[in-house]
Amino acid sequence: MGEIRRAWVPDAETVAALLHDFNTEFETATPGVGVLTTRLRTLLAGPDLVALLHGDPPDALAVVSFRPNAWSDAPVALLDELYVRPDRRGQRIGHALLAAVEALAAERGGRLVEVNVDGEDVDARRFYAAHGYRHVEPGAAEPSYYYAKEW
Repeated sequence: MGEIRRAWVPDAETVAALLHDFNTEFETATPGVGVLTTRLRTLLAGPDLVALLHGDPPDALAVVSFRPNAWSDAPVALLDELYVRPDRRGQRIGHALLAAVEALAAERGGRLVEVNVDGEDVDARRFYAAHGYRHVEPGAAEPSYYYAKEW
């Protein structure tokens, strides 16, 4: 299996291309590689968004955002995207990337990684559940729901 490394500003176009491929594969709107590259050049320069790349050339990535939280001294990690190219799936690359995200969160003092999964994405739900992720908050009995409003 390939190595996992942090992406930096010079990797912005590579990260953008993988994100674009991810959305294209799942028929989700994408602003295109150019727009994503421009955004990522800014975001990868700061501390709040981290992209991890697998392989050389990269064949998978995880994108995680860190945000402050009133309930914790450490930032909460939100796993924005986890993508493995179709021809590389089934080789535990996603597992390795998820473990790297958790380690990165722990390095920052965090104890929580959140991820939003579409209800119909049974494979992703099964993947996260197999890695100990639950759709119930710790200490709660009812499921958690993700709400969004776009304007």
